[in-house]
Amino acid sequence: MAKSEVIFKEVIRPPLWLLAFIYFMFLSLVVAIWAALDNRSALIAWILATVALIAIARSAQSEIEVTEKELRIGRAHIELKYLSKVEHIDTQQMRLLRTRDADPAAYLAITFWISTGVKITLQDERDPTPYWLVSCKNAKELTSTLYKLL
Repeated sequence: MAKSEVIFKEVIRPPLWLLAFIYFMFLSLVVAIWAALDNRSALIAWILATVALIAIARSAQSEIEVTEKELRIGRAHIELKYLSKVEHIDTQQMRLLRTRDADPAAYLAITFWISTGVKITLQDERDPTPYWLVSCKNAKELTSTLYKLL
């Protein structure tokens, strides 16, 4: 099967301030280990903390990709023929859709550090998911790309 050409792609990574906060929390643990034990234990704890931070950064990364036939968000994917409506969601609407107005059956690909997004309504009778809510920095570009393909 030939791979389709990517029309839109966005990689969502955790912000540097969040990774720094996590790393400083790990470092406070390393200092406690150093104070209680010895330099060797602290060095091992520091190495483990650094590896853990790298693992956290990689696992918190997500990718949005649109081809001619499919929308992929992380490991989730759906054919474009099952999309009925695409809406750009501003900060206030996103806040409501994440909380008070959320549908428990919806697919959420959201991050707390991105305040805008896209709501993608589905039209598949076999799928109980009413919509996908996606955090996206380039929400207007994603919305216009999907509208062109629908």
